[in-house]
This record gives sequence, structure tokens and C-alpha cells, in this order.
Amino acid sequence: MANFVTSLDGTKIAYTKKGVGSPLILIDGAFCHRKFGANVKLPKYLTDHFEVFTYDRRGRGESGNTQPYKVEREFEDLQAIINEIGEPPFVYGISSGAALALEAAKVGLNFKKLIVFEAPYITDTSRSPFPENYLKNIQKLIKEKRYAETVKYFMKTGIGLPSFVVWMMQLMPAWKKMKQVAPTLEYDTLMLRDYGSGKSLNIKDWETIQIPVLVISGTKSEQWSQNAMKQLAEVLPNGKHLDLVGQNHLVNPKVLTPHLINFFKNE
Repeated sequence: MANFVTSLDGTKIAYTKKGVGSPLILIDGAFCHRKFGANVKLPKYLTDHFEVFTYDRRGRGESGNTQPYKVEREFEDLQAIINEIGEPPFVYGISSGAALALEAAKVGLNFKKLIVFEAPYITDTSRSPFPENYLKNIQKLIKEKRYAETVKYFMKTGIGLPSFVVWMMQLMPAWKKMKQVAPTLEYDTLMLRDYGSGKSLNIKDWETIQIPVLVISGTKSEQWSQNAMKQLAEVLPNGKHLDLVGQNHLVNPKVLTPHLINFFKNE
């Protein structure tokens, strides 16, 4: 059963808490929420060590979707959960959830430590940057309620998946769930700011993040993603990079867990 907090604009945000120990918030990437995606199985490996909070980002699962959207609203959603916790939490974010966590840390949300896994930044020429009209195309497809096309465009142009892989995905049970939350792909795109342009990260953009940050990438992930995460760790004032051997963007939670526990509890 979900618990709810009320964000600053009145939006109801659904969350679940399990476990004992210091609070840890998990932040999902594109499409995902408490019952679907990369973080669904992760809490069971962590609840002996932390009180784990998972939540539905606005527009997903059981959370509301008050309009108009601004990325700042997602910071307020996260702050509402921190207010409910009553103390600074550890935070783990994956993919665009990593980007959300980093942007929230920039503006001063009070985290103890932060771990990010493969924020989808493009910081060199190892792949093509997002097209200049990428956000406008996403917004146009969503406005026209062409949700299947929105997902396909995101997968091909945003993630860079081959066309045949995207075609195969349409045959999988997850496709329907992805179409349901397709409108939130605009939110994930806005969350990336201009970090998909292929330009190197500017150290001045990150100087307000003074907390320890562990930046993780998988050794089987695309080279552009690995390069971006290594660069991110370098520009963060207290950043550290970890190669997760044998993993890609669909990271195995059992493999990931020891590194979360070690960084949050020991380092």
C-alpha cells in the first residue's frame, strides 16, 4: 500500500518505505516507478541495512501530474519526501533519475551522500549528440498523443538503440506500460539540461555539489556512457568513479548492492 506526501504545488506523490536503518531514497529513470523498472528488485537487497524509500515520480504510477511541468517541481517532490523522513537521506539515482538527483543536489537539497548510475549524458564525440529539435519532437508527439511513436523516437534517437531492437520491444509485455508513461519522457529530456550536446562538462556547473558522490558505469555499457560518467566524476568536487565489471545499463541489483552499502555506510 502506498503512502503519500503532498508536494509544494499540491501534487500527491506516492511512496513506499521498507527496512531499518538510515534512510535511503531510490530515484528511477525513464518509464520506471515503484512497480516497474530497474529499481523494483533493489530494495530487498538493501532493507537489512537501510530504511529504503521508493517513490513514483510525478506522472507515473500512483503519483499525480499537476501541470504545467517544470523540472523544479521534481525537486519539490523529492524535498517533500525528505521532509517526511525528517533527516538528510542517502540517495541513489539511475539514468535520468541520476540526472534528477544531481540537479537536486546542485540547488541544495540536503543529501548525506549520493550514488549515480549512468546519467544519460553525452560529453564527447563517441556518439552523435541529441538533435537540436529532439525536445520539440518529443513534445509534438506527446501533444498529438502518439505515445507509441514517442517511445520509439526516444529509444532510437535518445538511447541510440537499433531499429530492429525497438521493433522487437513492441512485442514484449513491457511495451504497454512504457506507452502509458510516454508523456513523462518530456520530463526526462528536460532534466538533462544541455548535457546531451556532446560538449565536455564545465566544472563550474558542478561546484555546488560538495557531498561525496560515487559515479558508477558498467564496463559493458556503451562507450559514450562510460566516457561521460568518468568525466562527471572528474568535475564533481568530491566525485569518485567506479567501473562495475560485466554490467550494462540494465544493471543487476545483486551486483550493484554491495557497492551501495560500502559507499553509504563505510567510505
